[in-house]
Amino acid sequence: MFNGSRKYSPLPSSPSSSRATSSSSSSSSSSSSLPAAPRRSPRALQRHSSLLAQYSSLLESYTEGEIRQLISALVERYSQAMNSGGHELPLFPRAGSRRKRARARHKPCALKELEVSVSELGLGYESDETVLFRYCSGTCEAAVRSYDLSLKSMRSRRRIKKEKVRARPCCRPLAYDDDVSFLDAYNRYYTVNELSAKECGCV
Repeated sequence: MFNGSRKYSPLPSSPSSSRATSSSSSSSSSSSSLPAAPRRSPRALQRHSSLLAQYSSLLESYTEGEIRQLISALVERYSQAMNSGGHELPLFPRAGSRRKRARARHKPCALKELEVSVSELGLGYESDETVLFRYCSGTCEAAVRSYDLSLKSMRSRRRIKKEKVRARPCCRPLAYDDDVSFLDAYNRYYTVNELSAKECGCV
């Protein structure tokens, strides 16, 4: 016997639709249950902000006079770059170039030689003959004495104002080589003494 109200079971849904409905329900349930993840700022912006923070803290540690010196150095480098053809000079040179310049500046005082013509000596002679010109080159940092330190202090305190004094030893000839003789362009014979250095030292 039937009770007059017949129940019909729904048609079986297709696998794709069941998967879609299940995935949508699971995604909606997961999205509703899990909190939203915080948005991360791009790494480039993070690096940029960290660099700005470092530079701002660095500038805050400088005094007003040091900042002025820094600005004047930047302006001077820019003017040098413009005068050299518009090429930008590096603000901070590489460590290798700094070390090379430091080594070049701190070479000890030594005797060097150069082959030049007599006309290049600047003594007023016209001659194509070549001579060996020996000269002194280098620094004398290791030869600084108490005299040099005291003289430098007196100059900084303006106790010595007008006199032209040298507050550090200089690489100069201690002895000179033999006299140099040559013929000029008019076949005249000349002899020049104390032309080339024989021994160098810090004086």
